[in-house]
Amino acid sequence: MTPAPLRAAVGITALVSCVLYLAADAWELAGGGFFTVQLWLTYAAFVAVPFFLSGLHIVQAPRAGAASLAGAVAYGVAFVFYAGTALYAVVAGTADYPTLVRQLGVAYPVHGSLMIAGALLFGWSVVRAGVFPRWTGITLAAGAALALVLFLAGAPPIAQIAGNTVRNAAFIGMALATLRSRPGPGPA
Repeated sequence: MTPAPLRAAVGITALVSCVLYLAADAWELAGGGFFTVQLWLTYAAFVAVPFFLSGLHIVQAPRAGAASLAGAVAYGVAFVFYAGTALYAVVAGTADYPTLVRQLGVAYPVHGSLMIAGALLFGWSVVRAGVFPRWTGITLAAGAALALVLFLAGAPPIAQIAGNTVRNAAFIGMALATLRSRPGPGPA
């Protein structure tokens, strides 16, 4: 059984992280690129992702299986890297997302692939386990697929933000479900 305080911490952390992420993306769009406060906001959002994903896995673990854990770990590792990219951009004075991707070279798409694989695995586990609303797993997977298509197409940053928004909507749905639900039975 997942204790209520853990469920609350997971739900609140996921909500705050996603709202910060969406705000940082909106600020980046409005400002036409990166700036220091926006990058620190991005860092704060990204650094929380491995923690809330681990928590979401714990909440659904009794019913979700290995795909949930593998997806949470892969997605979380990608966001450890992405949090580092926000710090890198602050220190390097990187102007915008396309410049950051060029500066980071192959490391960026490698971690993007890890994020996409993690989102697909975790999304599938959400659909299969039925602990969170199934639409959240489908939305997470769709957001990952959208991010991949847009990245491969060389879409501008505004289009990349669409994939981020879809994935964040999925996590917000999971967070709200976590906050509304009562602890269920643990593994038998």
